[in-house]
Amino acid sequence: MDFLDIDIILSILTIIGIDLVLGGDNAIVIALASRNLPPEQRNKAIFWGTGLAIGIRVLLTAVALYLLQIPFLKLVGGLLLIYIAIHLLTDDDDGPDIAAKDNLLSAIKTIVFADIVMGFDNVLAIAGASGGHIVLVMIGLLFSVPIIIWGSKIILHFMERFPVLVYIGAGILAYTASEMILGEERLEPFFEQFHILHYLLPVITILFVIIVGYSIDQNKVKRVN
Repeated sequence: MDFLDIDIILSILTIIGIDLVLGGDNAIVIALASRNLPPEQRNKAIFWGTGLAIGIRVLLTAVALYLLQIPFLKLVGGLLLIYIAIHLLTDDDDGPDIAAKDNLLSAIKTIVFADIVMGFDNVLAIAGASGGHIVLVMIGLLFSVPIIIWGSKIILHFMERFPVLVYIGAGILAYTASEMILGEERLEPFFEQFHILHYLLPVITILFVIIVGYSIDQNKVKRVN
């Protein structure tokens, strides 16, 4: 493989671009999942969670064509992402008896799981751009992942200063979930028949996640008081 070949260079740049464009949601998940950890453990959660997610994403890219054969893959992924958004929104560290290690592992598992769920479109797009060359995928990730991690730290900083951003982040994940569901090829005839769902489903999903998350938070506050 000639890395000075213009087609190879363009493929790498395309992969980096895909990672960065589709990596915004990943940065939000990383920030949400690690926001309740002690400062000294946040970098560990970000490092290990992102590192494991990268490894799994490379493996998924290698079998991307087989992923397309899984029935209702995007529908299930969208529903799982709705659950993740609500979980991240209500995952308050209000239990003083919970060991820090458990919180760290929980954050890492959430980052990895969410990355897998949200990574379907990313994996398929990268598989196409790489022409089946896993080496190109890994090179693209090496360039883009540090930027995503850096972005997650910026988002985390602002979430601490402006707690409302937590709800905005969950809303963005909810919107991503609705787009995954709308992108399910096996449901395309149904969504085409009821075209208004392309506009209603994102709104309904966002409101559902925020309302459910807010209600759970309020119930927690009542139990504490």
